Amino acid sequence: MRFRLANEKLYVFSYFIGLIAFGSAALKLPGAWGGAGRLSAVDAFFTATSAVCVTGLVTVDTAAFTRFGQSIIMILIQMGGLGLVSFAAVYIATPRSRVSLVNRNIIRDLSVDEIEHNPRRIVGNVVLLTLLIELAGWALMYRGFKAEGSRFPVFEAAFHSISAFCNAGFSTRSEGLKTLLHDHLSTGTIMALVVLGGIGFTVLQDLGRVATRARRRLSYHTRAVLVSTAVLLVGAMTFYYLAERKGAYSGLDESGKLMAAAFQAVTPRTAGFDTISQSALGGASIAFTMILMFIGASPGSTGGGVKTTTVFVALAAAFRNPEAGSAISIGSRQLNPPLLVRAFSILVKAMALVLFSWLALAWTEAEAIASGATSLGVLLFEAVSAFGTVGLSLGVTPDLGIASKIILAATMFAGRVGLFAMAMPRRAEAIERWANFPDASLMIG
Repeated sequence: MRFRLANEKLYVFSYFIGLIAFGSAALKLPGAWGGAGRLSAVDAFFTATSAVCVTGLVTVDTAAFTRFGQSIIMILIQMGGLGLVSFAAVYIATPRSRVSLVNRNIIRDLSVDEIEHNPRRIVGNVVLLTLLIELAGWALMYRGFKAEGSRFPVFEAAFHSISAFCNAGFSTRSEGLKTLLHDHLSTGTIMALVVLGGIGFTVLQDLGRVATRARRRLSYHTRAVLVSTAVLLVGAMTFYYLAERKGAYSGLDESGKLMAAAFQAVTPRTAGFDTISQSALGGASIAFTMILMFIGASPGSTGGGVKTTTVFVALAAAFRNPEAGSAISIGSRQLNPPLLVRAFSILVKAMALVLFSWLALAWTEAEAIASGATSLGVLLFEAVSAFGTVGLSLGVTPDLGIASKIILAATMFAGRVGLFAMAMPRRAEAIERWANFPDASLMIG
């Protein structure tokens, strides 16, 4: 059983490592880079890792890549965003291929039993939903980019549609989306794509089945995700509006302030786009952004972070204060002890990972900190952004040393792949114990 569990995680790591290796080599091909000088191996590796892990942190300007190079990045984003499910879809489409028990279990980790349990149907629904949503996003943004006077509206709309739905945050424009602040069609479409990509395929599928009356009511998972997402979005928008209306948003009219606050509420949920520079925000807004980046999107989605349901379960356990071995009742359902332990386990591992990354960056950037070129707070923002696969930055990423870039790349990989692998439920059958160790006597709190 232990060997099979190791194989599941090996399957996950192999897919992403192989994709990163392919992307790093492809971006070094002649004709992929159009900027000054040559693209270094470290920058090619960092860009490929950021694209596959759908992060959006960049050490070189994405606009400096040729159309061929940007196409490679777009493919890496799509394959990384769909992750295991997209790989399984290709595997299933291969003639005479079969879905193994290991692959079947991994695919089922992205679903909920009360919604769907057939792996082939899960993959088919994911691929179909992805194509339909990204195509709709492309059509809407094409109109916006064309009206704005873009030279390549077809490609730009396709790139940003895929990047937004996969919560990647890459843009073909050097200034990002700052020029689109007053283009409500384009920014509204991007926000919708980010939210749809971040709530998870299981939720989208459940909503579709209820809308077509294939199901009578939404699953508990869907309701928890939608409530958590709504609370975070509305709460964050209100916070940013109140905190920045006389600060970073002071030069905007009332509708512009509301749109900027709404966009800022959406983008830390692992999207990484910005219409207002993050360095222009106040200290409270930057700190709040780090909290949102750490929480991230929802399970089974294209986004990262510890996930909304993890925080939902942890908060429920913290404030309901369950007795030993007891479950928590919320909304006519019980949250059982194994689920509570799993949520707290993910939170602790995630905080340890961010702390380790931050300390490592502080070590490698000691001279920059001493000279005032950067600060511990800026490096913490970078570490949280990399872990949450968000891609927002205070502008320091391109100036980091080689060691720091590798640390951030490793953090992106761990945040995207490592946490998912650690969160995989053990499927080994429980073995009846004939004897247990005595209970520990330990004071807590």
